[in-house]
Amino acid sequence: MSTGELLDIEPLELKFPFELKKQISCSLQLSNKTDSYVAFKVKTTNPKKYCVRPNTGVVLPRSTCDVIVTMQAQKEAPADMQCKDKFLLQSVKVNDGTTAKDITAEMFNKESGNVVEECKLRVVYVAPPQPPSPVPEGSEEGSSPRGSVSDNGNINGSEVTRLYDELQDKSVEARALIKKLTEEKNNALQQSNKLRQELELLRREGSKSQGGISFMIVVVIGLLGIILGYFMKKT
Repeated sequence: MSTGELLDIEPLELKFPFELKKQISCSLQLSNKTDSYVAFKVKTTNPKKYCVRPNTGVVLPRSTCDVIVTMQAQKEAPADMQCKDKFLLQSVKVNDGTTAKDITAEMFNKESGNVVEECKLRVVYVAPPQPPSPVPEGSEEGSSPRGSVSDNGNINGSEVTRLYDELQDKSVEARALIKKLTEEKNNALQQSNKLRQELELLRREGSKSQGGISFMIVVVIGLLGIILGYFMKKT
C-alpha cells in the first residue's frame, strides 16, 4: 500500500492472471486520508493495451474510490512472462464540490504551482489458476468413494463429499426398485395361489358334472402361465 499525504493506494502492483485471447481486469482502491476533495488521474505507458475506468475522478473526504484496469486480449505471451508496462497515478487537492467533469489537465501541472502527488504502479503477470484434476466417473460396487488427490498429496474433501452423496442417491434408488419388484412378485404369488385354489375347485366341480376339465379351466391355466412368466422375467 502506498501511504502518501493525500491518498492510500492499494495495491502497488497490478497483477493480471495472464491468458491468451482474453480480457483480464484488476482493481485499485484509492482512499482519501484528508478532509479535502482530492482529484486523481491515471496514466499508462501503453494506453492502447489498457482501459482504465475511471481514469480521472474525485475522491471525497475520508472516502474511497475503486478504479478498474482492464488489459485487452493478447495474441502472444511475453517472454518469461515479464511486463515492462507501468502506470502513474497523480493526485491533487481541489476545491470542495469539485466533480469529475470539472477536472482539467492544468490541475496536475506542477509548473503551475500545484502540489501534485505521484505514485508509480508496476504491472505483473501471474499464472492463471489451474483447473481441478478430473475425477473418474463411477466406482466399483461396494468400494468407498475417493476424492481427487492434489499434487502435494492432499485429498480434496469436497470431491469425497460429492461422490459419497452420488452413491447414496443411487443406493436409495436401488433399494426402492428392489422393494417395488418384491411387492409385485408377492402380489403375483398371491394371485397364483388364488388361481390354483379356484382351479382345484373347478376341477372338483367339473369331475362331478362333466367328468373332465372344461374349456374354462384351460383358459384359466393359460392366464396363470402368462402372469407367472411376466413377473418372473421382471424379477
